[in-house]
Amino acid sequence: MSGLPQPPAFPGTPGRCRVHDVMDLPLLVLLLPLCCVSGLPFYNGFYYSNSPNGWNAGKGHGEGIFNGVKLVVETPEEILFSYRGANVTLPCRYHYEPALVSPRPVRIKWWKLSENGAPEQDVLVAIGLRHRAFGDYRGRVHLWQEREREVSLEIRDLRLEDYGRYRCEVIDGLEDESGLVELELRGVVFPYQHPQGRYQFNFHEAQWACEEQDAVVASFEQLFRAWEEGLDWCNAGWLQDASVQYPITQARHPCGGLGLAPGVRSYGPRHRRLHRYDVFCFAAALRGEVYYLEHPEKLTLAEAKEACQEDDAQIAKVGQLFAAWKFHGLDRCDAGWLADGSARYPVAHARHNCGSLEPGVRSFGFPDPHSRKYGVYCYRPR
Repeated sequence: MSGLPQPPAFPGTPGRCRVHDVMDLPLLVLLLPLCCVSGLPFYNGFYYSNSPNGWNAGKGHGEGIFNGVKLVVETPEEILFSYRGANVTLPCRYHYEPALVSPRPVRIKWWKLSENGAPEQDVLVAIGLRHRAFGDYRGRVHLWQEREREVSLEIRDLRLEDYGRYRCEVIDGLEDESGLVELELRGVVFPYQHPQGRYQFNFHEAQWACEEQDAVVASFEQLFRAWEEGLDWCNAGWLQDASVQYPITQARHPCGGLGLAPGVRSYGPRHRRLHRYDVFCFAAALRGEVYYLEHPEKLTLAEAKEACQEDDAQIAKVGQLFAAWKFHGLDRCDAGWLADGSARYPVAHARHNCGSLEPGVRSFGFPDPHSRKYGVYCYRPR
């Protein structure tokens, strides 16, 4: 089902609202809330994919006119995908219509837009040959100017928290125009529960739990993409915006009943401290290697950690195991300890005598740490 149509942006002010100077006050009061409606399509507690002809605010290019000359900023409309640890270039170019004979001094600013309550982050500003980077981007970003009027941003050694929307702004005197670039990391979404069982995390504890597994709390867009790829999970979990949702591909009685269509079902926003649920984590593709350690005996949890250290590695985390399964095809029928005290095993090629007939990461929960029933999965960084 397609989403509700979005209002068009006004030229030169992508994604903003503007109200005519002359308007009846009652009509103005009614229209002001409507002109700023945005967000993903929503219907009856479900989210559905955007219409292919839907409005896409702030992408493509911006343009403004001054003294008969139009300043145009061009950025790609498609989402850019990359990997953690990789280098990526966010394209941005500008030009004038009609073309100018002599160059004009401009100021360039890149910043990362606010997401889910997080503040905007300045990334880089440049005037001529002078550049300045900010915060965690220092030493990792520079302006890529291979061609005339190219002001692309290169980010090196991508981190989990680097994904999101970036704005490229070109300032010419009193005029400024901008374009939007969206960066997404290749990764995998996985549900995560507390060792004591279902629905134990408040939002802040959920954030910490994902970080401990070399992951971050998933965004709605990441969960939605995982649902499109087949993720089906009946327990509700926190997302990055502090909403609580769960993905269903096969409608059934224990998961909302048979009368509701498949989709990402939502409980809406919840109190960050008082309410408790599971969490959906997002782990990016790895630069290192996850492997099952060949050992003559089964191990306790403490022995498993020590065995990985003796092999010049460390015991793997849940996010690392999921990433190795998703992107490196890790396939092993042997259950092994992980850093959080759980025992799991990854199956890339489903087969008999190896769990269910669907690929995935199987879990034995959180066994007694002193039991000697399991091997261990280790992680060696590259």
